[in-house]
Amino acid sequence: MFRIRRIHDHVLPADRRAVAAIQEILRAQFPGLREAEIENLPLALTDTSATFRTLLIAAERADGGLLGFALVRHHPRQRFFLLDFLSAAPGRTGSGVGSVLYEATRRAAGLRGVRAIYLECLPDDPALCADPDDLRQNRARLRFYERYGARPIAGTAYERPLSDDDDSPPYLVVDPLGGPPPTRAEARAAAGTILRAKYAWLMADEAVDAVVASFRDDPVRLREPRYAQGEPEPDAPARDAEGIVLVVNDRHEIHHVRERGYVESPARVRAIRRELERTGLFEARPAVRHAERFIHAVHAPDYVAYLKRVCAGLEAERAVYPYVFPVRNNARPPKDLATRAGYYCIDTFTPLTHNAWLAARAAVDCTLTAAQAVLDGRRLAYALVRPPGHHAERGFYGGFCYFNNAAVAAQMLCAHGRVAILDVDYHHGNGQQQIFLHRADVLTVSIHGHPSFAYPYFSGFEEETGEGDGAGFNLNIPLQEKLDGAGYRRALGRALERIRTFAPTFLVVCLGLDTARADPTGTWDLATADFEKNGSMIGALRLPTLVVQEGGYGVRVLGRNAAAFFRGLHAASL
Repeated sequence: MFRIRRIHDHVLPADRRAVAAIQEILRAQFPGLREAEIENLPLALTDTSATFRTLLIAAERADGGLLGFALVRHHPRQRFFLLDFLSAAPGRTGSGVGSVLYEATRRAAGLRGVRAIYLECLPDDPALCADPDDLRQNRARLRFYERYGARPIAGTAYERPLSDDDDSPPYLVVDPLGGPPPTRAEARAAAGTILRAKYAWLMADEAVDAVVASFRDDPVRLREPRYAQGEPEPDAPARDAEGIVLVVNDRHEIHHVRERGYVESPARVRAIRRELERTGLFEARPAVRHAERFIHAVHAPDYVAYLKRVCAGLEAERAVYPYVFPVRNNARPPKDLATRAGYYCIDTFTPLTHNAWLAARAAVDCTLTAAQAVLDGRRLAYALVRPPGHHAERGFYGGFCYFNNAAVAAQMLCAHGRVAILDVDYHHGNGQQQIFLHRADVLTVSIHGHPSFAYPYFSGFEEETGEGDGAGFNLNIPLQEKLDGAGYRRALGRALERIRTFAPTFLVVCLGLDTARADPTGTWDLATADFEKNGSMIGALRLPTLVVQEGGYGVRVLGRNAAAFFRGLHAASL
């Protein structure tokens, strides 16, 4: 079974291992390649200043072992891909790896609006290739690409030898991706760009110009098919290498408080999931059970033990709401567990029920499963969970939140690099602020309604910037009661600039959809188009990103706004 994924950089251990394995294949299978190009591969992956953007797509076993790779150069302005290398690992030739990788490359082209994929193939003509073994390999390669509709451009001087003793000059092959062949202008521009990028050290500008001028047909003429046709049949399913991993809390519905006015209902997740399935952007995965120690890493042991014990002892239909709060002698909590709820809660409307622990525990498992997908090299993952978590502090619950899902995930991720948490819920992310207040390895940023009118009222002020080692690593951006999409984006731009300065390895987004127009818990006026723009701005950071669901209670528009956010996030992160 193949796992296909894009390698964006050289940061995660899994990516470093894959890049090192790819470099060894390049050395072994392409002896003419200059060592400097191989060594510079990690830098090329993140260089956005070059003419081309480098894409690296890997095929791996489930255990992460490399099966093959495609190394692609994308020219955004001219809207073409140059497939530099497509290679299977030693011993994997003919196993279907090449087909899966090329199909992933074609899908990546489609996502970026690319019109054609260009590649060089050595000739299958005996007049241009004298060695019979090389000729046989060249024919096999051209046969492979011809099955996808990719054929050499005919009637040009591209395959003209550079010198009298030059053997096997390459064809320029083009895959028009099911559309018409490129126009003469498109092909000339692409050929000139490719030649200058690949052979500047061998070809003078005059020689390049002569080859470009030899493209006279409009549109270009592709060589007639030479090989038996047939659809490629990979031996593993081909998935979008750049889709969003989706982990849904399948136990969320057991937490259903059937009381008038309790807006944190199961309908929220159903509404979001229904719209996400229509986008085709998501790859669903089941949640994996994780040890309770991950919760203890951010929550106080006595608090976790209390939640577990009191929920287990409640009858199925009973809900316990706090009504007594220890403002005087908080060192001596009441013995009665129901009365003690006020010792651990920050409000009067978040109940404890028999299933609250079970649902909150499952939400943590979902979030950690999505975080692990990011650690394994996936660029985007979404934990669609309820109950939410961003109001849960180290030793307190409230605001419908019991465990801080985002904080638990951030704690897991920060073992591998610095983490930024961006909270875009209408309400302040007091939980992660309090949990990481004294730390410099986790940056917490929250955009929210000013606490003078918005829950939780006691935190979220601009002067709260962190304490001790964490001084300067908490940013609150409280905003006015009435706000439109443009005003929100100005605040989001400020938040993103702080995150860029922090330069994290990972980004955790607390996604609140209660910033939407007419949400029953908010006062702002964001429309569906605003959520897509916000997603685009966040995606432009191009960081490994975990999105964790928080608030949003206008069920009628929840799914539409979530889908718009992820469309923007996904497109900008490519």
